[in-house]
Amino acid sequence: MNEKTAELRDIFMEVTDDDTITETQEETRGSLAEDEQEITEKLRGAIERMRDDLPFDTDLSIDEYESVVRGFYDDNGDTAIADRLAIDKETVLDARHDLHLVRDAELDVAFDDERFRELYTADESIAEIASAPEIDDETAREFRAVLETQMANRRVNGRYTDEFEELLTDADLEERTEDVTESGLDEATEGMETNVSM
Repeated sequence: MNEKTAELRDIFMEVTDDDTITETQEETRGSLAEDEQEITEKLRGAIERMRDDLPFDTDLSIDEYESVVRGFYDDNGDTAIADRLAIDKETVLDARHDLHLVRDAELDVAFDDERFRELYTADESIAEIASAPEIDDETAREFRAVLETQMANRRVNGRYTDEFEELLTDADLEERTEDVTESGLDEATEGMETNVSM
């Protein structure tokens, strides 16, 4: 604590006649920690419900699925997530699709995706689907997996991805942080008298 900060602290204590500034700061930090714990519990609960309700293609643990979700919303690539979990990139891709999470890059394709979707909806074979937009079978399989993920998400009205976004997107985290901070400020200033000379 520098001299200026010490002076401001002394002024605050004189005005409030209370030594609660440190306590309020500690309470705010505690509230943020509790908020993060609540986010983790809700996130893991959503993943568990999702795995109970829907077929998953991997045998990853809830902890690992949580890391995939968090990595996705932190803009980490599949390779980075795979390295962190010490698993292969393909498993992360399958797990991400289990969670109905699709990257924008997966939809940004260099072929006629509308024609692809028509053939996919008509339940054509991979070879038939691939031949129309003139792509290889592997690319056709990858994009079909993306479409299947989107369709699976639509069937449940996006309720799981909506829940993930509500818990993990920056806007919601900032709002929760502001609420906790404002609550701490309210407690710190409660009972103070305002004395303004005009």
